[in-house]
Amino acid sequence: MSNQSFLADVNEMFDVAASRCDLPEGLAEKIKVCNATYVTRFGVRLRGRMHTFTGWRAVHSTHSRPAKGGIRFAPNADQDEVEALAALMTYKCALVRLPFGGSKGALRIDPADWTETELEKITRRFAQELMAHEFLSSAANVPAPDMGTGELNMMWIADEYRRARPQDINALGCVTDKPVGGGGIEGRTEATGRGVQYAIREFFRHPADRARAGFLSESLTGLACVVQGLGNVGFHAAKFLSQEDGVRIVTVIERTGVVRNPQGIDIDALKAHLVQTGSVEGFTGGAVSRSDMGALADECDILIPAAAEGAITAENAAAIKAALIVEAANGPTTNAADAILRQAGKIILPDLFANAGGVVVSYFEWVKNLSHIPFGLMERRLEEDEHRLLARSLEQMTGRDFPSEHARFLEARSEIALVRSGLDDIMRAAYRRMSALWNRPDGSYPDLRTAAYVLAIDEVAQAYKAIGL
Repeated sequence: MSNQSFLADVNEMFDVAASRCDLPEGLAEKIKVCNATYVTRFGVRLRGRMHTFTGWRAVHSTHSRPAKGGIRFAPNADQDEVEALAALMTYKCALVRLPFGGSKGALRIDPADWTETELEKITRRFAQELMAHEFLSSAANVPAPDMGTGELNMMWIADEYRRARPQDINALGCVTDKPVGGGGIEGRTEATGRGVQYAIREFFRHPADRARAGFLSESLTGLACVVQGLGNVGFHAAKFLSQEDGVRIVTVIERTGVVRNPQGIDIDALKAHLVQTGSVEGFTGGAVSRSDMGALADECDILIPAAAEGAITAENAAAIKAALIVEAANGPTTNAADAILRQAGKIILPDLFANAGGVVVSYFEWVKNLSHIPFGLMERRLEEDEHRLLARSLEQMTGRDFPSEHARFLEARSEIALVRSGLDDIMRAAYRRMSALWNRPDGSYPDLRTAAYVLAIDEVAQAYKAIGL
């Protein structure tokens, strides 16, 4: 079993891609290394005594500012993991052409050990530490949620920042994925899962690409899918794919057990059961067995690892039957496993691309906060009036009522419709660039991961060249 670290895996993937880039001497190393990592150990008085917590905030790159990346609360968090995730954020933002550098943060803590009131005190203290060292602001460093955190944590951080710097008119932009009522944006909660759906759809729009995986049709209807992890990302991806694209979610792998149903699992029902009971045990919508990562090898067309990094390893990769693996999580496939899967002819939509939906919609929220105006506000009613005028003209010309099934045309675009449209456009454009490299006649880009890294490295390199580095 390989003991190579997550950061070493990321750097190795970078090196493979960088060798295919025409970079000035020394620039590849500059892009690869993490610029700075802040380590903090702070105390919070809880339950009658002082507790000391360890946290990190890594800034991998500031080729574009602000640096962007989530904050996770996890008992096994460490600096290596934080720096690896920060690097992935740099490459992910560059791949989809967002004006962000890469950053990541973590606090070594198990949220389940603390009450909500205690977590608020801990989160606010962490925010104070980040502010004190300029690792939090809308112009320099913008966190978002990750494992173990959510919109409530972000709202606490934003509120702490506003209290400390009331003169900053852009204070709400210091974090993203806030509640809609607190300056957030519609569609952010679903964003990463929605991005996974759009990534898969775009892959299937390319006949030559899907043929490599053995798919003859563009339609997803009836395809079998295994999902590992039913957190926010896995839940929304599974929900949208099953309810909107006709995909059968035949297996869901959770830490509390595995659920199987060859006819397709009702994802809403399973999620409701998980929320209510905290476990998949007792769920009646499928066969339930104890947790087993061997379920990754269940018979299916599409495998979506949507939990923590390192789920697919050299030990289990050869058994995987899925033709298409969609990396909804960060770093779910080790380098050793990646080589095995490629050798077996499996197609991987890499995390740099498939997992990018969250940061894309975070960008929309950040822009909304800085512009201080909701998307669509200025043109919504004008657009609606113009559409109704056009519909009346068509009715007069044809002598027929406007078709009821086209009533959506008469409605002004909502914020969530605009968010989904923008996300879909960015995901499509990024995939087209990746596919173009992958399909070069000389075969110099063996897979989509290499293509994604090369595109990302080139974007960062161009930014450095533009400022004279």
